[in-house]
Formats: sequence, C-alpha cells, structure tokens
Amino acid sequence: MREIPYNRDAAVAYAKRWALGRNPLYYDFQNIGGDCTNFASQCIYAGAGVMNFTPVFGWYYLSPSDRTPSWTGVEFLYDFLVNNQSVGPFGREVSRQEVLPGDIVQLGSRDGDFYHSPVIISVRPRILVAAHSRDVLNKPLSSYNYQRARFIHIEGVVI
Repeated sequence: MREIPYNRDAAVAYAKRWALGRNPLYYDFQNIGGDCTNFASQCIYAGAGVMNFTPVFGWYYLSPSDRTPSWTGVEFLYDFLVNNQSVGPFGREVSRQEVLPGDIVQLGSRDGDFYHSPVIISVRPRILVAAHSRDVLNKPLSSYNYQRARFIHIEGVVI
C-alpha cells in the first residue's frame, strides 16, 4: 500500500456538477433519511478514486443494499475518515481555519448529534458548501442554523 494525494479539484468539480441534481449511478436516499452523506461520499470518491471494501467498517457503495454505513451515515463517515488506516481516504478533525476545498463539514446540535455533511467548495473569503438534502450550491456555511460544527480535512488516500 502507498499513499497518494487527495484530488481536491476533482472532488469540488464533482460537487459542483451534482449538487443540484443526482448522479444516476447512485441511489437517491433523500426520502429514506437524507442524501447528504451519500453525496459527500460521492464527492470524496471523486477525489480519492478508491473505495475500502472492508465489510461493515470500510467505505464503499455498490448498490443501495450493498454499501457500508459510512457511505451514507454522518457519524459513520466521520468514524471511517478519522480512523482509517487502510485503503481509501483518511483525514482528521481540524479547525475552521485549516479546511480546504474538498473537505467536509458536519453540522450538529448542542448535545453533539451530528446530522448534516456538506462538502466545502470554497474557503475564501468565506466557506461555501454544496450539499444534498435541501440541495445547495455555493451556500455560505454561515447561513445554516446549527449549534456545533466539526471540520474533516482529507489528508490523503491509501491505495
């Protein structure tokens, strides 16, 4: 195994292309819990180019019924990215000042229940995001109503 850079430009280009629509290669989870983390995973995959096919704890999507919880679940995606030491993308939680386009922000309640995973598409002069589940493109992060945010910086990809 070796590490390669995360292609932020590809992740952002994908986010911009599909923020206001749906890629037919992926199921739309909008009506069964939300599509935000599915969309975030698609964007990360566009920048990583590799999935992790470890059952249960990996990160992959083959079909709506053959995928890992981390592909579509907010908390599971966080856990995969910050703990992954195998194939696929990996990252760490950082401050707002350390994020780059292609990274993920997760929004949550005061008690730490994180419920939304927008993709950061710009950081200057302010953070702009793209997301599904109330589809948005170029939405200022500051316009969301949330109590907590955690920022996941994708550091690289193991192939």
